[in-house]
Amino acid sequence: MPGDAFSLAGIVKTFPGVHALDGASLSIRPGEIHGLVGENGAGKSTIIKILAGVYRPDQGTVSINAEPVPSLTPTFVHKAGVRFIHQELHLVPHFTVTESVFMGQELTGRLGLAKRDMRKKAEAFLRNILGIDLPGNLLVRDLGTAERKLVQIARALIDGKAKTVVFDEPTAPLASDEVETVMKAINALKAEGIAILYVSHYLSEVTDICDRVTVFRQGKTVGVFDQIDADSSGDLIYAMVGRNLTDMFPQKDRKSRGIGLEVSGFGDGERFEGVSLKIQRGQILGIAGLIGSGREELVEALYGLRSAKSGSMRIEGEVTRIRNAAQAVRAGLVLVPRDRRNAGLVLPMTVSENVTLAILERNSRFSLEDRNAARKTAAEQIGALDIRPPNPDAVTRFLSGGNQQKVVLARWLAKTARVFIFDEPTLGVDIGAKAEIYRLIENLARDGAAVIVSSSDPVELVGICDRIAIMMRGRMAGELSATDLTVDGLVAATTGAADVGTLADAVA
Repeated sequence: MPGDAFSLAGIVKTFPGVHALDGASLSIRPGEIHGLVGENGAGKSTIIKILAGVYRPDQGTVSINAEPVPSLTPTFVHKAGVRFIHQELHLVPHFTVTESVFMGQELTGRLGLAKRDMRKKAEAFLRNILGIDLPGNLLVRDLGTAERKLVQIARALIDGKAKTVVFDEPTAPLASDEVETVMKAINALKAEGIAILYVSHYLSEVTDICDRVTVFRQGKTVGVFDQIDADSSGDLIYAMVGRNLTDMFPQKDRKSRGIGLEVSGFGDGERFEGVSLKIQRGQILGIAGLIGSGREELVEALYGLRSAKSGSMRIEGEVTRIRNAAQAVRAGLVLVPRDRRNAGLVLPMTVSENVTLAILERNSRFSLEDRNAARKTAAEQIGALDIRPPNPDAVTRFLSGGNQQKVVLARWLAKTARVFIFDEPTLGVDIGAKAEIYRLIENLARDGAAVIVSSSDPVELVGICDRIAIMMRGRMAGELSATDLTVDGLVAATTGAADVGTLADAVA
């Protein structure tokens, strides 16, 4: 029996304040499609970067083609035949198919570039290996997304030396009818004896195409499934989640008070279309969706960071047109962003300065800021949100992640906003800080705000939301009541392992 195409055993990798991998293991055999699944932050990306030679493990052993490797570098990994197909296409729109396939590895002859030979070889590879007829002189900009993905694959494999191919979320940018094209190509590579690592959140695809699956959770390998079929989704979900709702979530004790935000037929003409949402004051609406579902772009469009090409918006019944963030804030709609350090805060400023950024006119006299008034406003918010240290003059850079998140929220509370959008509200904060943030979100809704929470954490969404809207491939797949919804059920809905409509009927 041949050895593993690659094997990583007992891998440990830490970053400042983060234990990314804690003894994780992963091995793949030649001629198999091996799935790697886990929640965001489970360690999937880190172990891929270790295999690529981008990160060096703190502990653990690595073998490629059954040979121990003491030190990985990107050059060594490439020479060993390991190739990576990333989610982003990274193709030049005005290049031809041939130029894209051979970019950086061009064939030459006595008279320079062997253009005819490259075109013939590119077309033959796409046809014979990946199963698609593409003229080599077509421009990339004239291709469909699935065709571009196949060109990306051809570029990685055209030298004929690939032994292992890592596919990282390969279908995320694809429409539903394009997925099958890429799946056929991956199966063709398997038939050539190539080892495939298939990393995806779409469990329906994982169970369809994979021979075995490894599950990561919190940096550890928690299971290797040697038999995978259409009925394996439930077991995979349980292994991925591995936890139940706890007392860290506040009791939902609120009353609705009329429509706070209503969106109809919303779309950006590119990443999402036809989205309709309705959130009452006093409600928390969750938005769930995988990478590429359009969830992140929807949040940006609601706040004016992305242009909406179609649809309408009403805030408390009033028609509102938001073209930028300033207009959103004036309309009473605010965003607590996922990247609080770069998009939500001015880190060298003090807590007081950050909290009062949106209300400078309120704390100014004759166009000059009244520092005492600003510090008083900040002190009120610090006390209300329990920001630590309780010092308006503390530099924001040195606060913990949870307290930085509170500073962003304090700014909008001082502004007295009406609609709050939280994008990954607890990303990078510890369990204790999560519980505090959940309490603050609940209190906003109790005070009559309309709240949207966009999150990749199913436990979070089920724990704090009243309803959860499911985004899938740029469309709103449906809405689920969170009352009787399980975490497993939500994961199944967002990954395509369960039909949203059927699940909605079951939990209604």
